[in-house]
Amino acid sequence: MTQILMPKATAVWLVDNTSLTFDQIADFCELHPLEVKGIADGEVARDIRGADPIANGQLSRDELDAAEKNEKYRMKAQKSRHAELLKPVK
Repeated sequence: MTQILMPKATAVWLVDNTSLTFDQIADFCELHPLEVKGIADGEVARDIRGADPIANGQLSRDELDAAEKNEKYRMKAQKSRHAELLKPVK
């Protein structure tokens, strides 16, 4: 799986803006489901601003829609358009 940028900020956005299950969000963001539940409860990542994975190019709208329709579906991250910028410079 492609590692996503800012996993907690992405989880905050997904909790606030989608009807995905905690397990789906945790799997996509590579977090523990209890950490996602803490984000939803406001105990974790209280001051973190959500990052839209669709706007960041990490997730397609079709992928998100498929996951919202089927709670067993696991989203797959797209290769980020910012990935080239993260490569270490030698």
